[in-house]
Amino acid sequence: MFFETLQNETAEARNHVLGSPVMKAVPEGRFNLDSYRYFLTQAYHHVKHTVPLMMACGARLPNRLEWVREALVEYIEEEDGHQEWILNDLQALGADTAAVRYGRPDLPIELMVSWLYNAIERGNPMAFFGMVNVLEGTSIALATPLAEQVQSQLQLPKSAFSYLFSHGALDQDHYQFFQSLMNRIESVADQHAVIHASQVVYRLYGDMLHSIPLLNEEGCHEQVA
Repeated sequence: MFFETLQNETAEARNHVLGSPVMKAVPEGRFNLDSYRYFLTQAYHHVKHTVPLMMACGARLPNRLEWVREALVEYIEEEDGHQEWILNDLQALGADTAAVRYGRPDLPIELMVSWLYNAIERGNPMAFFGMVNVLEGTSIALATPLAEQVQSQLQLPKSAFSYLFSHGALDQDHYQFFQSLMNRIESVADQHAVIHASQVVYRLYGDMLHSIPLLNEEGCHEQVA
């Protein structure tokens, strides 16, 4: 089945995400308020593109993939407006939400979003599902447990975690749906598009995670290269 092949073919790329310093920093108490604000700010700038990317993908799909377009309609209804959850969380943290809304992400997220639009428009629109594979798979594994640890360590209200807590739960259902979709893909070209996009997104999303400001063992911010 293609879903299993997809996981096997992207295992090395996935390690760039799972091996990022933030994964150790959270349980060690080195993920602070600045870390969380940075993460949410970058998340806003890719989550706000989720629905537009789905629309772009749906518009470019050939007739043979009409069943994928129908699935995208369900995705769009469920994903619409989630970027506002992130702004609400940032507001609960005292962040300048207008600066986030009208600002720009750091380079890894800007490149990730731009690459996906280009792949959909000029390559194979099924590349969109590489992003789904990375972000929803990562969310299931990390969102809820990390959110619980960060909330406990930083003593923040639950109102500052609507995005992580909600997505951790939602994405479990989404990912099962995603698995069933992937296992219906028969075209080798479509399969390769999803694999390659997953590898690219793992790299760029992982670069963002590697850029999160963290405290060192002395309680000072580490220098991010």
